[in-house]
Amino acid sequence: MTTTHTLLDSPYGPLTLVATDGALSGLYMTDQRHRPPEENFGLRVAPDEAPFAEAARQLGEYFTGDRHTFDLPLHLAGTPFQRRVWEGLSTIPYGETRTYGELAAQLGKPNASRAVGLANGKNPLGIVVPCHRVVGANGSLTGYGGGLDRKRRLLELEGSGAEEVLF
Repeated sequence: MTTTHTLLDSPYGPLTLVATDGALSGLYMTDQRHRPPEENFGLRVAPDEAPFAEAARQLGEYFTGDRHTFDLPLHLAGTPFQRRVWEGLSTIPYGETRTYGELAAQLGKPNASRAVGLANGKNPLGIVVPCHRVVGANGSLTGYGGGLDRKRRLLELEGSGAEEVLF
């Protein structure tokens, strides 16, 4: 496997994009929880190289509100359960939120909201796989690897109307 990475400026701070064999495999924010060590990101390349140029274009459109879904080749490495959760995240529409319990029920595991939360937290492709759209049972902003301020700002960008209660 060939792994490369690039750095991209964004309204949410610098983003590290990682690709594995030409497919986007990571999008990490500074100070992100569960961020792998830099040495795992492979060779640094220019942001205009594939697949980063297309990812940067689509992210730019998202940040201006002109894109609501992403169409990028993805390489999601995780356990089968984690991959199911991440696939479930991708079904949450732009501007909407789901609770951990609702996502667990959608996956046919209604009692697995904690496991869903753990898998959500390990999502390697924040923003593209929209883990920021998952909220607490009462609609509160809870747990986000990129920080609750970023989560709030991403939900505001999307106009989700999520509660501002922080726990």
